[in-house]
Order: sequence, then C-alpha cells, then structure tokens
Amino acid sequence: MNKQTVKDIEVKGKKVLVRVDFNVPLGDKGAILDDSRIWAVLPTIKYLIAGGAKVILCSHLGRPKGKIVAELRLAPVGQRLSELLRHPVTCVGDCIGAEVEKEVTRLKEGEVLLLENLRFHPEEESNDAEFARSLAWLADVFVNDAFGAAHRAHASTVGVAEYLPAVAGFLLEKELEALGQALNGPAHPFAIIIGGAKVSDKIGLLQNILDRVDFLLIGGGMCCTFLKAKGYEVGRSPVAEEDLALAQQVMEKAAAKGINLLLPSDVVVAGEFAADALFKTVLITEIPSDCYIMDIGLESVEHFGAVLLSCETIIWNGPMGVFEFPAFQTGTKALAKLLASLDATTVIGGGSTAEAVTALGLAEKMTHVSTGGGAALRFLEGRALPGVAALRDKEN
Repeated sequence: MNKQTVKDIEVKGKKVLVRVDFNVPLGDKGAILDDSRIWAVLPTIKYLIAGGAKVILCSHLGRPKGKIVAELRLAPVGQRLSELLRHPVTCVGDCIGAEVEKEVTRLKEGEVLLLENLRFHPEEESNDAEFARSLAWLADVFVNDAFGAAHRAHASTVGVAEYLPAVAGFLLEKELEALGQALNGPAHPFAIIIGGAKVSDKIGLLQNILDRVDFLLIGGGMCCTFLKAKGYEVGRSPVAEEDLALAQQVMEKAAAKGINLLLPSDVVVAGEFAADALFKTVLITEIPSDCYIMDIGLESVEHFGAVLLSCETIIWNGPMGVFEFPAFQTGTKALAKLLASLDATTVIGGGSTAEAVTALGLAEKMTHVSTGGGAALRFLEGRALPGVAALRDKEN
C-alpha cells in the first residue's frame, strides 16, 4: 500500500479523528447481532490510546436519511466498544456543534470520545464542505479506518482529508494489502467464486478478473442468467435481457482465454419466492418452468469443491442462493465450510458472504474476511476508492 498509516505520524497529545465503520447489524431493542466490525478496529484504537492520543471516533449506523432516528444512535455501540477495549468510552449527542466541541476540549491523552451517528446530518452523504470543516475542526489529524465506507465520497471519508493530515488505520491497511495481494499477486491456480443476483451488478468485477483467473465459478441468482444463456430452462427466475448479453460475452471471453467457467449442476427450486416455500433439488436439465431457482444444490458444492481443491488462491464474492431466507442458505453455508477446510489463500469479499462465514464461526479459518461488501467489490473491479485516494501518499 502506497499510503501513509497511523505509524507514520506523531499522535501523542494530538486530537485524532478516526473514521470507523460501526455500521453493525442490530436486533430487537438495539441489540448488536454481530460485533465483528467493532473488533476489527480495536488495533488502531488501542495503538492511539497507548500512544497518548486524544481519540475522537466517528461512524454512521444504518440509513437514517439525514434525520435523527432514536434506534440508530451509537450509544449501544459505544458501550460494546468500551467492554471490548476494557477502557471508558464517552458518547456525545451529536457529531458537530458546541456540545461536541466542549467535550473535545475536555479530552485528555488516552481518552476516547464517540461522536453521534454521522448520517443524522444529510450533509455527511453529500460531502458538504462546511460539514466536513466542522468535523475537521475537532482534530489535529485524521485517520481513516473504515474500509466499509472507503468507496463513499462522503464528508467523513473524503471531505475532512481536505483540511487535516490524513492517513490510514491498521484495518484499512490490512484490507488493501490482503485484497491487493489476492487480486494482483495470487498463487496459481487462482479461482474466483461469484454469486449475487444480477450479472450487471458484477460485470465490472467479471471484466477485471478474466485476465487473471484460472477458474470462474458462478452461483446465486447470477447462475440463472448464465444457464438461460446456455439454453437451459430457468423457470420463473428473473433474468434481464441485457444480463443475457453480458453473460454470453463473459462466457465467450472465458473460453477464448482458456478459463474454466463452472456453473451449478443441480439447483434448489421452489414454486414461490418466499421464505416458507416448499422446495426440492433438481438437475439443471430438469428445472420446472413454474419454479424459481433459490440455491445451488449439494452436488454443485461437491463439483465446485473438486476444482477448488487444486487451487492456491480463492476469492469469494456473493452468496450462492437467496441468503435472506434461512431455508436457502444451504449452498452458501456448505461452500463456506468447504473453503474453511482448504489449504489455500481464501479471501471473502464482505457483505452477505462475510456474514455467513462469521455466523458459522469460520472467519478465523479464512485467510481474510473483508469488512466491506461494496468497498471490496469496487476494489476487485479495479476501481479507485475515494476514501483511500484522499489519504497521504507514502512519498509525501
């Protein structure tokens, strides 16, 4: 990574504004369902505390759309962070303004302040210059450790870097190095597993990796498009006409480059697109015309596994089925367990895929599980991340 990190700057006695990604999933009464994103930034926060910095944390949570939403306040996150740090964390009722400024002036070296949800202000997502200036006024230095928001050109990821020395935190550094190594310097054979709903959503990724991989494995809703493009019946599964053309282009390019493109050999189908729908597993040659494809079958998992056993590097982005319905998580979970058993570099590209791996307790068995779905996808597409581009280069 060619960006400066928190180790390249003096932090003792400095007010350090740290953009973190505390956008954690919440359950009833604000209970945190998965605290892995909080765990992920602990190394940076602990480093700053030990270095005598005055730590000011800022994050978004959910999509309040520029309004105050009581259920999306960050106080429960602050409490959990305090427990994990074993260190007091003070929460404040806003992220800018007189109250916040007063709390910042009271901060002593090694103390931690958590600002309120950035997205309670519409100016955050519009990257408003005055809002960014107000955030920057609070600190001497800016550290971006929110990989999950690095693909957003928001006030707290890009705007503040206009006014403060801006460097990367340890999580951001780790994400960029892990994804960069897997994409740009992989050990071969190299496979990428692509899931998700639409080909058009992943076309940038597909185009970027076809010059790099040896195997391309397709699952999720995307496989419906590829199967139909090959002439198979896909029932009532939605397939956009423009996606059919894109799928055909991908298959032709893969064939021309000698890339082994694998599709499921069996799928799980249901008569309704519903969580409680009755379902069965069929071969791809026997898909009923009145059904939806909801998941890949276990024969497909074994088929994919036979290929993956020979691979040295594997990137996985996108679930294998309708993951929001528990009955159709089987393919995704089976593939996660398979990857966890392999002696290979395994990189999980965030989002629902990371949630599945974490929920199964398999995250530590993977080489890297990304904390950012959208950011990881954009990086794998070969596109710049605004939140990274805004940081200081090493040579500066």
